[in-house]
Amino acid sequence: MDAVQDPQDKKEAKEEKSKNLIQKIQEKIPDRDEQFEYVSIAVRLLVVFWSGALVTLNYLPKIPGLTSGEKQDITFPASLLASSLASFGLEKSAKKKENGDTNGTITTEKSSKEELKELLGTTQLVRIQSDVKLVPQEPRIDPITNKIVDPQSGRLT
Repeated sequence: MDAVQDPQDKKEAKEEKSKNLIQKIQEKIPDRDEQFEYVSIAVRLLVVFWSGALVTLNYLPKIPGLTSGEKQDITFPASLLASSLASFGLEKSAKKKENGDTNGTITTEKSSKEELKELLGTTQLVRIQSDVKLVPQEPRIDPITNKIVDPQSGRLT
C-alpha cells in the first residue's frame, strides 16, 4: 500500500520550494561575515568572466549576431580583469629569467639601479644643482592709463 503523506510534510516541501537564493544561503551559512565573503567572491568571479569575455571577443574575428568585427577600446574591461584577478592573488610577475646550468631556468630580480646601468651602458649622467633666487619685480605700468598691470592675469588693476 502507498504511504500517505502528512499535511506537515507537504507544507515543509512547499516552504522549501518557495525560498529564494538569499534565504537558502542564510540557512546554509548562519555567519553574516561568511555570507558576505561568498557573495563578494561570486561578484568578483562574475566581473572576471564578464571582462574576460569582452577582452576575448575583441580579438576574435566577426561573429554574426555577436560581434561587429571592429576592434573596440577594451581599456576599461582589461583594467577590471587585471584588478579582479589581482584580488584573487594573480598578478603579473616582474621577474626576469636567465638560463641555468642544470636546473633549467633561474629567476633573478634586478634592482632598478642595475637595470638603469644596463640600459644606459657607458652613458655618463651629470647632475647640476643650483639654488633658485626669487627677485622681486617692479610692477608693470600701462603706458596709456598709467595703472598697474596685474602680473597674474595681465589686466589693469
